[in-house]
Amino acid sequence: MAKPNELGAFLRARRARVRPGDVGLPSGAAPRRTPGLRREEIAALAGLSIDYYIRLEQGKESNPSGPILDGLARALRLNEEEHAHLYALANHAAGRTARALSRVSRVVRPGVRQLLETVRPCPAYVLTRTSDLLAANPEAFILFTGLTDWPAERRNTIRYTFLHPAARELFADWEHAAETTAAHLRSLEASYPDDPDVPALISELLSGSAEFTRLWQRHDVRQRQGEAKPFRHPQVGEFTFTSEVLNLADGQRMTVYQAEPGTRDHDAMTLLSMIAGGAQRVIGG
Repeated sequence: MAKPNELGAFLRARRARVRPGDVGLPSGAAPRRTPGLRREEIAALAGLSIDYYIRLEQGKESNPSGPILDGLARALRLNEEEHAHLYALANHAAGRTARALSRVSRVVRPGVRQLLETVRPCPAYVLTRTSDLLAANPEAFILFTGLTDWPAERRNTIRYTFLHPAARELFADWEHAAETTAAHLRSLEASYPDDPDVPALISELLSGSAEFTRLWQRHDVRQRQGEAKPFRHPQVGEFTFTSEVLNLADGQRMTVYQAEPGTRDHDAMTLLSMIAGGAQRVIGG
């Protein structure tokens, strides 16, 4: 099977999203046959020959230099994360590994489990690189309603977002949650091309979710970071928590949801903890 031309696919997807007016070019009276800029326009903006740029998109040129990539990033109006993603794809195309594959431990250290208890009533959980759930405190399981319907080996927050029906109701802005989740997975694919868990999850989502397929074709990229997340919980109602992502050893990461004391959001968190029944045992793993 031929190796996918991810660099070319990324260039085409991003070129289609740049309008002539975005880069100071006239739109012209005649309608364009394709969205975004033409190949020759991107080539000119990046300081490349049209033939060289076409070879890049077609996967026939696989070793662009740093200045060429920087010129493309400027022409395509890429942000910092997208610029880094372009470099990662170029490394893959040239046969250079962007990052050595490190083993992800599925064993949660006792100190991390203690931390999950310490942060209560803040919902918190520990995930693998591909977002398999390894451990969570009771509030996290109450927050992500329906997650425990699945056996432990299928509990994955990316899979939950796209394939669990409860996620559509839980995330008050499901489209934004889905967009950021797909973009995170796209970044993960570029950062860890040799991790077999990444393509396996992507394949499952492409076959099981039309929404994921649509978002995957956009080639958006984003690293996981803290943000405000609105929820619509069936037992607690509407509230917003702020998530913080902590990178741990062994390829794991911990997410903690917080709310400012004295607010309605914090009251919702207290209610979640009350529903959890005051359980003291950390679940998972």
